[in-house]
Amino acid sequence: MVDMTLYTAFLVAAFALCVTPGPDMMFIVAMGGRGGPAAGVMAAAGVACAMLVHAVAAALGLSALFTALPTLYHVLRWAGAAYLLYLAVKAFRDRSAPGDGTAGTAGPGLRRAFWQGAITNLLNPKVILFNVAFLPQFVDPSLGHVQGQLLVLGVTLVVMGLLWDGGVGLASGRLSLLLRRSARVNRWLNIVSGTVFTGLAVRLVATSPK
Repeated sequence: MVDMTLYTAFLVAAFALCVTPGPDMMFIVAMGGRGGPAAGVMAAAGVACAMLVHAVAAALGLSALFTALPTLYHVLRWAGAAYLLYLAVKAFRDRSAPGDGTAGTAGPGLRRAFWQGAITNLLNPKVILFNVAFLPQFVDPSLGHVQGQLLVLGVTLVVMGLLWDGGVGLASGRLSLLLRRSARVNRWLNIVSGTVFTGLAVRLVATSPK
């Protein structure tokens, strides 16, 4: 179904993309820092599920709507920024501390971490445009089944991203558990997470589509 030469090149490019720090990775690190290893992994799983939705949309041609309807792009962009700011406010207002009965559950719950990762990625129109621009470069129309080829590439990218981001979330969460033994450091981690969410919101609004 896919050209193996193109697929090999895709694996190299996809790996480079996965290991390069970006908005999703920063978000997962922040979630792991707030909620611990399990929250970091669940946030990565949420991002991966959202990426799968994007991959299916790209295979079906739905993502191309954003190139034809700029207004839809901007609506989604502002919605994503608003949601990130909402998460930032929650992080800044978090006053939980070790020993107050909530230290083991500080930050988002596991289900919430999953949905926050998914929603944040789904509301990022740049991810949609990325799939439109990136995946077709590794499709060989002469083989037919273009939608199938796009889907294979998209699923591959999702799996690679989940494995890498899950490890990042796990590592950041384990580190945060050690640091959160101090109430002062616990508060500092929440401030850092809120700052990351705010920065991602500003980045989403400030940068223009290419």
